[in-house]
Amino acid sequence: MKPTLINLPKIVDPRGNLSFFENSHQIPFEIKRTYWIYDVPGGEKRGSHAFKEQQEFIVALSGSFDVVINDGNEEQCFTLNRSYHGLYIPRMYWRTLQNFSTNSLALIVSDKSYSEYDYIRNFDDFKRLKYEK
Repeated sequence: MKPTLINLPKIVDPRGNLSFFENSHQIPFEIKRTYWIYDVPGGEKRGSHAFKEQQEFIVALSGSFDVVINDGNEEQCFTLNRSYHGLYIPRMYWRTLQNFSTNSLALIVSDKSYSEYDYIRNFDDFKRLKYEK
């Protein structure tokens, strides 16, 4: 599977809209971990790594930011700026979050608990591991 934008249910109500995702219904994995990124200073980037095994789903709950994905050959940029869609990122894709707007809030859910062993933090190592398989 490749990185994919997934539209989430959007329940429109004059009192305020509601969106959601559930394990294995909107996203293709069971959630083991949830974290969020916020208060990112102007010009800073987050991520800049890949995971050997972990899959993620990223939603911009507030504001906007770009997720730049690299498979080792090609780079693709997804702008997240609506809380009713998110980006699914399978294992072994390099990802960088950048261009955070003021007061942006990135919600990330993954199918694994935190493990430093799963991180690939050097792009050359990532490319080597990706194409060894």
